[in-house]
Amino acid sequence: MPSERTGIIMMKNIILDMGNVLLSFDPEKSLHAFLENDEDRAIIRKELFQGPEWEQGDYGIITNEERYSLVSKRVPERLHPALKECVDKWSDFMQPIPGAMDFCEYVKNKGYGIYVLSNACSLFGHYFPRFAPVTYFDGVMVSSDVHLVKPEKEIYELFLKTYNLNPAECLFIDDRPENIEGAEAVHINGYIFTGDFQDIIAKYGL
Repeated sequence: MPSERTGIIMMKNIILDMGNVLLSFDPEKSLHAFLENDEDRAIIRKELFQGPEWEQGDYGIITNEERYSLVSKRVPERLHPALKECVDKWSDFMQPIPGAMDFCEYVKNKGYGIYVLSNACSLFGHYFPRFAPVTYFDGVMVSSDVHLVKPEKEIYELFLKTYNLNPAECLFIDDRPENIEGAEAVHINGYIFTGDFQDIIAKYGL
């Protein structure tokens, strides 16, 4: 287990975002799978993936199934079948990020606590096992379960309280700078992930 040196608090816990850190999230894959031209893709991209219902799902206000009926009101009827495919199957395209499991195994074997903090809708439990069982981690917090989202300060505070963690002993890895800023606001160390797990190991001496 990582330990404290005199006067220095060492990292003891690794907190991982899910999307594009552990599992890929790329709406373009579903858009290209179910829509034939750029104009139609632009409509679904804007109304589904960039519309208010996406964040409402992350908050746990609506389910993924409820998204279709809400978004369809803003989409031409001719696109309803493709919209339904995107709503139902966007998560089918999520796959493990190369090197992510090796990194998780590495830090677990080193004795670090390993956690997940994710903005995700009610489908999380359906697709996350493609990476690993939830029980693989020391703790997992999903935004739709707690009705808070990153980068809101309250979700980080709740996470620390739930798992009784000292923020100074935690490293949070996320691909979105605003989520790192949210973590750092409550004194969690943050790292903006760009695909290089070896850089994390080298930078923090893990």
